[in-house]
Amino acid sequence: MSHPPVFILGGTQTDFARNWSKENKHIVALMREAVLGALESSAIDARDVQTAHVGNFAAELYAHQGHLGAFVVDVDPAFSGIPTSRHEAACASGSIAILAASAEIEAGRYDLALVVGVEQMKTVDAAVGGDYLGTAAWYEREARGIEFPFPKLFGRLGDEYDRRYGLKDEHLAHIAAVNYSNARRNPLAQTRNWYMSENHAARQSRYNAVIGGRIKASDCSQVTDGAVAIFLASEKYAREYAKRRRLELVAIPRILGWGHRTAPIEFDTKMAESRSNPYILPHTRQAILDAFARAGVSLEQIAAIETHDCFTTSEYMAIDHFGITAPGQSWKAVEEGVIELGGAMPINPSGGLIGAGHPVGATGVRQLLDAFKQVTGNAGDYQVEGAKKVATLNIGGSGTTSCAFVVGN
Repeated sequence: MSHPPVFILGGTQTDFARNWSKENKHIVALMREAVLGALESSAIDARDVQTAHVGNFAAELYAHQGHLGAFVVDVDPAFSGIPTSRHEAACASGSIAILAASAEIEAGRYDLALVVGVEQMKTVDAAVGGDYLGTAAWYEREARGIEFPFPKLFGRLGDEYDRRYGLKDEHLAHIAAVNYSNARRNPLAQTRNWYMSENHAARQSRYNAVIGGRIKASDCSQVTDGAVAIFLASEKYAREYAKRRRLELVAIPRILGWGHRTAPIEFDTKMAESRSNPYILPHTRQAILDAFARAGVSLEQIAAIETHDCFTTSEYMAIDHFGITAPGQSWKAVEEGVIELGGAMPINPSGGLIGAGHPVGATGVRQLLDAFKQVTGNAGDYQVEGAKKVATLNIGGSGTTSCAFVVGN
């Protein structure tokens, strides 16, 4: 079944290295900066925006604030009265907001939608923040009273790989080093000025402590304040926009395909369900296959991937779930340099969540924006040469909500 096309007209992200609490700024300030930046960079008149969708995980906890959609209308007087909503699916919240906005465009309700992903996380200390993140799992069973539950859950993902196929920590260390290296090329990445080598990532030390199980600090994504805004448009609006900007319509990227699947929330239930499956997270695999099928593409046509490396183990999983290797053989792509910038299938040219940062509700939107930058040749120093189609994978919880997109023109 074919759907009307959904075009991506551009967007903006905030600098993920900033600490907005230290600047005495509220979560609405992040949203405002991203939206105003997107309006300017995309040369869109605020009066054209017909609907807005906000992706956010836990502003009620981190910022003691709900009802985030209402803050969009404060950004510009022209937004007064437009319909807005907020969407939550843990770390996949941004992608769910994208899906909701694109569905409205496909349905013909609106021609131009604003999507904002936002999270302000540096309002609390690490222990409290870790507890808040535990609500993305089954809190009562998997997080209550457990220090840093999510590193432990994703450490268990690595343990499951080890049981089924074998897993060497040196391969995880290499994944971390690649992401940090890529982030040094990204002027908005949180870790762009940090030091990290593969040797450092491979060793436990005072500066690289074990957080939980096999997960060390170098294996973890960052605690990040950040917001990202993008515009999605119907073909009708995109044609008018292209004419106004003196562009060919075919030069404007679109969402070629999408996938969205949900697995049981509890990690043990997921593992029991997939025991006889070669893929450890089969619903994640299916979301990727759905996106490829809807886009009418194969992996060979994808130039790069922006994936959800909340931990090195989740990127390790993504390698074989995208089909880059056979199940359980992700290590081959790591050893052969396939995933590196300049490799056959660069993963996270932006630096990903480990390097660029992980403002939870904004990550899915950031991935789509980076895919847009790649296919328009505007990714700067982390540009993948000749990128025509880019895939993304955004995961909420311990592999619970999986959203994948293919972006191209």
